[in-house]
Amino acid sequence: MAGGSSGTNTWGSAITVAAREFRSKFGADPRDGDEASGNVDQATMDEDHAAYAFGAQFAEVRVHADTGEVRVPRMVGVFAAGRMLNARTARSQLIGGMTMGISMALHEESVMDPRFGDYVNHDLASYHIAACADIGEIDVAWVDEEDPHLNPLGVKGIGEIGIVGTAAAIANAVHHATGIRVRDLPIRLDKLLDRHCHPQEAR
Repeated sequence: MAGGSSGTNTWGSAITVAAREFRSKFGADPRDGDEASGNVDQATMDEDHAAYAFGAQFAEVRVHADTGEVRVPRMVGVFAAGRMLNARTARSQLIGGMTMGISMALHEESVMDPRFGDYVNHDLASYHIAACADIGEIDVAWVDEEDPHLNPLGVKGIGEIGIVGTAAAIANAVHHATGIRVRDLPIRLDKLLDRHCHPQEAR
């Protein structure tokens, strides 16, 4: 499910409905104290249609032949996520999501201490995330969508869609380069070196 990224299509749609109601009631000359309300029930707005966002990510990886180190010099993401209200912030959101996806694919791992049921790496000193040096060229694009069944704004959530396909694209590119299918994240050096890979550049 989409959580925080559904904010714009809920309260944003309610504001849109209220603004349209206000305009129809008072026209261009509202008086002080005039008001209108908007109500949008997202759960029952249209039971016959889905409001999913879609995305496809493409990754180029380089796997070091001696160390098994994986680098991602380039990624491209293409998305269909409804109407984009602000192209600049939407692009930034999607690039940020793909950056988090690279971090998930290559670095992030929660280590549980079975004795105490607590995480061993509970701070940034021991929980590894991608740094600026780990992020190469990232480009995003989207397909303009107009869906009359969606909501008054015609928007979908873009908070998560940039993340979810990134790790899979990187894992597929690593498999194409090495012949090794890694099915659990992160894709660490030992998972590649222990399986006699012969790395090369791949997409």
